[in-house]
Amino acid sequence: MTPVTLYLDNSVLGGYFDAEFEAATGNLWVLAKAGQYRFVASVVTEREAARAPDHVYNLFLDTFTDPESILGLETRGMALAQSYVDNKVVSPKYLADAQHVAAATTHGIGVIVSWNFRHLANYHREAGFNRVNLEYGYPAVRIISPQELVYGNDD
Repeated sequence: MTPVTLYLDNSVLGGYFDAEFEAATGNLWVLAKAGQYRFVASVVTEREAARAPDHVYNLFLDTFTDPESILGLETRGMALAQSYVDNKVVSPKYLADAQHVAAATTHGIGVIVSWNFRHLANYHREAGFNRVNLEYGYPAVRIISPQELVYGNDD
């Protein structure tokens, strides 16, 4: 079975240590170690993790040991992120959230995992990101929480 590639934003790394989110997040790591999922992140995640508490940054470093698992944000990714802002999917204040989606989208990663329900993992934002993606010739993405991945595997 080929593992499904998941793009993780920094909220998932932080969720690993948060009492509210640690069970589902920890189970996601268990499923990845079992070969069901493959994690990728981006330079945006790396930048945010570097500013987070040491235990979060260390989890980032331990999880993303392969340099190929850290996606760049090239010119086209920056342009797509700006298009999300220009189309009012997110405000300029949350450009980093748009950059997460753009990095995943431009690298062909179809599933973004986040605990950020305000700016990423919700129906309205996902629809907005996908409206822009389709307008610019990119495929739609799913933006979901770890719970949606973990609880689909408990049968």
